[in-house]
Amino acid sequence: MKGILYGVGVGPGDPRLMTYLAVETIRRCPVIAVPADGKENAVAYRIASGIVKDIDSKECINLTTPMTKDKAVLNAAYQTAADRIIEKLDQGKNVACLTLGDPTIYSTYIYIHRIVRTRGFAAQIINGVPSFCAVSARLEDSLVDRSEQLHIIPSTYGVEEALKYPGTKVFMKAASKMPLVREVLKRCNVKCQMIENCGMPNEHIYHDLDDIPEHASYYSIIVVKEEHHD
Repeated sequence: MKGILYGVGVGPGDPRLMTYLAVETIRRCPVIAVPADGKENAVAYRIASGIVKDIDSKECINLTTPMTKDKAVLNAAYQTAADRIIEKLDQGKNVACLTLGDPTIYSTYIYIHRIVRTRGFAAQIINGVPSFCAVSARLEDSLVDRSEQLHIIPSTYGVEEALKYPGTKVFMKAASKMPLVREVLKRCNVKCQMIENCGMPNEHIYHDLDDIPEHASYYSIIVVKEEHHD
């Protein structure tokens, strides 16, 4: 019998925010896969190891993908990652691929998931707490009220245009373009808040645009919320 691939969302940072299903799935899989060169470098692994007691004894596959927008390079990396996972599935072993937040939101995992399924193997998604929901909770406010719209935006694309959208704007993956993002936010005169490394030991909360550093962690999320006057 062939093994099953599980894309497991480990949540935004605090191990206690992992779902029972995520923890149970990881425990049942003899093999885990991490999106890094070694599990010691994988944030998702560090999160999961905070609550899955026997995780260190599991076989671990390292899945490294280059930080590039070159689709040919990325597709080759996804194929290689899928091949390594399929090797274990062929042996009848279930594999839990750990991913930050939720596997359905800007996750590298989903490309591997599609390849594995196309190759005739079973793959399932175990959803996790999305980072922007955790950020909103830490800021002690809702993301949206009543009929307001919510827009999730990758900060490497069209920040100024996105600010024209109605409702709340959540800018993800802002770190690599932080100076540009800050400049656009200042020029457009919007109020925003940011959390860096939400739920992790090195978490930082910024309530004012002027306090946001130009060099922030990759795990930084900016929330631009419409002011309420009621």
